[in-house]
Amino acid sequence: MSMIKYWNKELSNIGDCTIGDNSVIHSHVWIGDRVKIGERCKIQAFTFIPTGVRIGDDVFLGPRVTFTNDKYPPSNEWLITTVGNHVSIGAGAVILPGITLGDGCKIGAGAVVTKDIPPGETWVGNPARKHGD
Repeated sequence: MSMIKYWNKELSNIGDCTIGDNSVIHSHVWIGDRVKIGERCKIQAFTFIPTGVRIGDDVFLGPRVTFTNDKYPPSNEWLITTVGNHVSIGAGAVILPGITLGDGCKIGAGAVVTKDIPPGETWVGNPARKHGD
């Protein structure tokens, strides 16, 4: 039996998705069909995860993180976005469709990610850029 903690499932929209054991889903979260979320993830309130997103293990998504899946809406040509293991995404970040976030990377609050992020790097800003550059 899967061990998933929902803060208030009735206040969220959880589609036909896969959520790994020991993950925590806060209230007011929208998760679309065919989304895959790994084990021990924490997804905070008002986060939007549409069809086509794959999230690894031990991932933290701050409040109001928004993933997108359609580059030219409403084309219905959804792109796959991949979030590696041990990734942390700050509040209000936006991840454009078709992006890969490498293992262990960090995305700052409010960042707009427009391209792939290598493993272990920290990116901030709009558009997101490597921290320290």
